[in-house]
Amino acid sequence: MPSLYARWMHDWETRLTSVDNNRVVRPLEWGIEWTRDWPCRNGFLPHQTDDQCERYLREYNLRAVAASDEFFAHKTPSDFRLEKREVQVFSTREIPEPHLEKKVGGTYAEFLRFTSPVHTPYAENNLANARWFPAKGKSAVVLLPHWNSDALHYNSLCRIFNRLGISVLRLSMPYHDIRRPAEIRRADYAVSANIGRTMDACRQAVLDIRCCLDWLEQQGYESLGTVGTSLGSCYAFLAAAHDSRIKVAAFNHASTYVADVVWHGQSTRHIREGLEQHMDIDRLRALWTAVSPMSYFKQFARWKRKSLIVYAKYDLTFLPEFSKQVVAEFERYKLDHKVAVLPCGHYSMGEAPYKYIDGWHLGSFLGRAFKSLA
Repeated sequence: MPSLYARWMHDWETRLTSVDNNRVVRPLEWGIEWTRDWPCRNGFLPHQTDDQCERYLREYNLRAVAASDEFFAHKTPSDFRLEKREVQVFSTREIPEPHLEKKVGGTYAEFLRFTSPVHTPYAENNLANARWFPAKGKSAVVLLPHWNSDALHYNSLCRIFNRLGISVLRLSMPYHDIRRPAEIRRADYAVSANIGRTMDACRQAVLDIRCCLDWLEQQGYESLGTVGTSLGSCYAFLAAAHDSRIKVAAFNHASTYVADVVWHGQSTRHIREGLEQHMDIDRLRALWTAVSPMSYFKQFARWKRKSLIVYAKYDLTFLPEFSKQVVAEFERYKLDHKVAVLPCGHYSMGEAPYKYIDGWHLGSFLGRAFKSLA
């Protein structure tokens, strides 16, 4: 039987995941049109039968994993620029929170803007955005928030890193905050029942991270890293597996396959509802293999780096058994890593006191890791 503490934590997690009441159940879409400009293709399949679409995507995933350096290759943008503008919240709630808008009203900050290497039908999403938190020193990280985060999440953590002499680019992930198309309230297009679009968003995030690293190098930063939380952790791992410049990586929540999180996670029940009428978990895993961290440990192990894996013992979104499998892979490949297990859940990790414990683990790890590189 679960302990009293475990039951209390699971109840709390359930309440936290139920705060948002604007999740939309969307039907399965193969999203074949999103593959038109991808590398590693063997021709292009116009929309045909469901069986043909599934076979096309399954075979494409195999080719992408086999040639992942090509799949995640990028070109350095030619239009990097720092833009000073007023800070906005970009709330994902059905009813925005006025106190947050009041909190940031009249506040200005610098944002790195550039054209994303991945072109989508949405002009807002095609212009990458990263808030800039500079610090003295030659160390810098690209920080990836969680799925459906607003534009304020992790800003305090960025300032903590600054005190450690670490500069931060807080990247707005595809379809998040200022990059969110007007037709949606949440970042639904980043992960959804549209198979091709979900893959495209993931690839775009990885390429945007690599572009941020390009800019940091141009500014003279010598020690580079990534910090990702939840979905951002997935993106950060994929970037680290394909970019040798990332010498320090912190994964705040870790899981194996995108499909496993969607299928079993409490906060993705609405996505599973749109999918499970048409397929099972094994078929879905094959369709998202190319954007799943578990596919790329061999690539990740090519370069020496220091890594931190933080996961939650009572997580109902990134289930602990999946996080343990990730840790086992780090051990199997004999990678330089540290593990921290927090006595909370996925959402409660962002609540007191656990967010302070998490921040301490992340800050102390990054401080030591970058100091050892210097």
